[in-house]
Amino acid sequence: MWLRVFLPFAAGYYFSYFLRNVNAVIAPELTRELGVSAADLGLLTSAYLLAFGAVQLPLGLALDRYGARRVEATLLLIAAAGCALFAVGSSLTQLAIARALIGLGVSACLMASFKAFGQWFGIERQASLNAAIMAAGGLGALTASTPLSWAIPQFGWRGVFIALAVAGLAVAAGIFGTPEKTVGASQTPFRQQVAGLVGVLRSRAFWRYAPQSTLIIGGFMALQGLWAVPWLMNFSGLTRDAAAHHLLLMAGGMLTGFLGIAFGVTPLAARGLGPETLLKWGMGLGLLASFLIVIGVGPSELLWLSLGLVFSVGNLAYALLQSNYGPELAGRVNTALNLMVFLGAFLIQWGFGASVDALRAAGHATADAYQTSFAVLLAAQAASWLWYLRR
Repeated sequence: MWLRVFLPFAAGYYFSYFLRNVNAVIAPELTRELGVSAADLGLLTSAYLLAFGAVQLPLGLALDRYGARRVEATLLLIAAAGCALFAVGSSLTQLAIARALIGLGVSACLMASFKAFGQWFGIERQASLNAAIMAAGGLGALTASTPLSWAIPQFGWRGVFIALAVAGLAVAAGIFGTPEKTVGASQTPFRQQVAGLVGVLRSRAFWRYAPQSTLIIGGFMALQGLWAVPWLMNFSGLTRDAAAHHLLLMAGGMLTGFLGIAFGVTPLAARGLGPETLLKWGMGLGLLASFLIVIGVGPSELLWLSLGLVFSVGNLAYALLQSNYGPELAGRVNTALNLMVFLGAFLIQWGFGASVDALRAAGHATADAYQTSFAVLLAAQAASWLWYLRR
């Protein structure tokens, strides 16, 4: 089952995470070749996040009704088509549509993995399997950094996306070939399922965690997926290769954090450092690292590595939020919070570029425009953290 079930789904999540971050490295080429503004670049890249987040709620119903194998394999065919369209696209509209198709196509990669693992492996193995699938995503983020920056001069960004289209077909075929247990659709009436979701969205517990996850975790995804490289080049004055190296460090921190949380939460809880405490301090330290990045103080590589670690800590919010509800609501609770995270990532990725453009149009230097935009984001993130502590 490890070879037949885990590896194909791990390849899918690796593919998903690589596609999430690829535009950060090719941003200079897109800007130069297409002549797009920062706002256009943010909108283009965030189309992935918008499509991804928009299908999270119906995705849970589809996985229960049709199974992880068929749902993810079918969606990955859409992702492969999006990669092919992106490779040949010549206008902002074409590339945005292609990016949205990619986001739709990989939207099930994590949730489908969780469902497949739940069917084929015992509950005692779920924590290690979840950590391993997150590690596969971390490897995808690692590849979409320095290794990708080495490939761009050799093959061009269009050549990279042609290769990704072929890879998407291969991953879809691998997942479709996995075994699947026949499980009937949920017997809960649709109206009752919707009522349960509405109850989650109206609860105090949900709105304690949602703002922080939306702004801090969504903000990290917006930076990692696009704005980290332009920030490092325009504010910090680094080359594209050096900026990509920072992405590599971020991904390494994220990978380390996922594995550390998976295997360290229980021992730490025994010493009085439970998940709630880790989340509070992790978010606070992440805000401190972001503040030092904004004012340009401290070792740059260490600070960006810290952001990767913080992102992994932020994912504790899913389990902590779920503890406030019954197990029958688990899918709706997780997808509702996931929707907020991706909605935040979309709005931040787009809004950051719009802010940079507006400030430059008002006469601010490019570096100042980036710094002010990041500072505004940081202020909103700090407010969401204080709200979480207060509640």
